[in-house]
Amino acid sequence: MTPAAAAPPTRAYRRLSVEERRTQLLGAALTLFAHRAPDEVSLDEVATVAGVSRPLVYRYFPGGRQQLYEAALRSAAEELILCFTEPAVGPPTERVTRVLDRYLAFVDQHDAGFSALLRGGSVAETSRTSTIVDEVRRAAADQILLHLGRGAGSDPGPRLRMMVRTWIAAVEAASLIWLDEEKQPAASELRDWLVDQFIGLLAVTAATDPATASAVSELLPLETAAGPAGRLADRLIPVVGVAAHLLPPG
Repeated sequence: MTPAAAAPPTRAYRRLSVEERRTQLLGAALTLFAHRAPDEVSLDEVATVAGVSRPLVYRYFPGGRQQLYEAALRSAAEELILCFTEPAVGPPTERVTRVLDRYLAFVDQHDAGFSALLRGGSVAETSRTSTIVDEVRRAAADQILLHLGRGAGSDPGPRLRMMVRTWIAAVEAASLIWLDEEKQPAASELRDWLVDQFIGLLAVTAATDPATASAVSELLPLETAAGPAGRLADRLIPVVGVAAHLLPPG
């Protein structure tokens, strides 16, 4: 009698908790939304990437693709907010440089989804998704103001607050153009240019706003000649020299 063939070893299976399964599904959705516009992603594809059945996706997100997209967007927004979180240690412009490194890395990894979201061109956009994006912008502004020494509990003044929000809008616009231009120039060059813009906006605002001037005077001693502010000052000196005739006598 021929011995029965040995049964193949069974794969160890661990049942995921509700939160673990939800995280798994959101991760699969973000993988797809990172490379395609939300309205181009189907629940079947999310189920395939997650290695589960379509009914299981619906069990966790009965509202379908819209609910899944909003939940994935919330998850991505939390990650994006973390990009702006930086210990308040060292020269402020170097902190902003590290913030932009993380921000541009996020844009690079979530290019199509980032573009569709900020352009408002997705059929999945709702007032809720717009609110999530606004929360990211407000959180980003709060963090930048913190790096300027004007965190919670202090009043930065309307001009400085407007300047920070204007710069964040410029960062968003530059990121979208960067994606349109096939991510050229290099991310490091784009980052340095945006830091220079930040410094320039601060200087221009400080020239006419006492509250901003006060913040800048407190921050300048923290900067170094080798840092972003020092390098920009070195590049601007020749430009200012050419414009010497525009300065008042004496």
